[in-house]
Amino acid sequence: MTILIVTDAWRPQTNGVVTTLEQVIAGVRERGVDVEVLEPGSFTTLGLPGYREIRVAINPFSVGRRIVEMEPSAVHIATEGPLGLAARRFLARHDLPFTTSLHTKFPEYMRARIGLPLRWGYAFLRWFHRPARSTLVTTERQREELSAWGLEHLRVWGRGVDTTAFCPRARVAGYDGPLLLYVGRVAVEKNLEAFLKLECPGRKVVVGDGPQRGSLERRYPDIEFAGYCYGEALADWYARADVFVFPSRTDTFGLVMLEAMACGTPVAAFPVTGPLDLVTEGLTGALDEDLAAAIERALGCDRSACRRFAESQNWDAVVERFLEDLVTIVWPRADVAPLIATRSVDPYR
Repeated sequence: MTILIVTDAWRPQTNGVVTTLEQVIAGVRERGVDVEVLEPGSFTTLGLPGYREIRVAINPFSVGRRIVEMEPSAVHIATEGPLGLAARRFLARHDLPFTTSLHTKFPEYMRARIGLPLRWGYAFLRWFHRPARSTLVTTERQREELSAWGLEHLRVWGRGVDTTAFCPRARVAGYDGPLLLYVGRVAVEKNLEAFLKLECPGRKVVVGDGPQRGSLERRYPDIEFAGYCYGEALADWYARADVFVFPSRTDTFGLVMLEAMACGTPVAAFPVTGPLDLVTEGLTGALDEDLAAAIERALGCDRSACRRFAESQNWDAVVERFLEDLVTIVWPRADVAPLIATRSVDPYR
């Protein structure tokens, strides 16, 4: 059995989508199942305006032919970018079954970046995911929101955390007040300025990068911008922090919150999708429309309770749900075989 995952988000990008796919792929392979990934690295790419680190394929014309040549047992489309669009069009045109997943609040992101009306963004999502046999979503709350916008065949997937890589460790003392940490993309849709502008005691640190970093560094010179960190360096930041601050209002989950909790650090956030699914008031953090008030309450949380909650969230269940949701493709398919012979570069044939 070979599973093909089509994704426009892949290394060297650093985000929750890539982390999720890497963990799922590793878990699937541990179960003896082969996985192939169709990602931008094997195509000509172009950096997105304002997001040069995010490169998308500009020549996805061979996607259909590649699928036929691989003859995968099942296909999963993880993103709605150029590769996902090409795969969706080809598979739907030839009545080949596939599944999809929905990782981000795409309409809210587009509204924040370019002012696109929400109804247009959700109309696109309805169109994109309609042919899929099912669409995996992160939480029950996200499923309810998407269902209200008219999306169908939604199944809750969940998320996990690597509690070996992210774990409590010796903490460094000597800061003037608590260490308040943000980890993630430095971009407008993350609502980072809601955290940076707060007048509250402590040292603020931003780990990550993105198009807003330069302007925010100039506006907030007293805040430390550490850039991207990985592995032990990232886990150290999580463990050293007194509170992890998550100001986003547009994330579907927020995997970084689980990583922080695995290191024993409580979360302060707004009461929106993502934090509402992860943060238990007074136990693993605090939620409030007044972010400074949430930080103050989170400081009183028991770090061991955060760790215990994270330990209950593992990737095994996520991998099993992914495998259970797949739909088998029966090969050979005489209607698409000519694509190999002609070496067609048209993904829509």
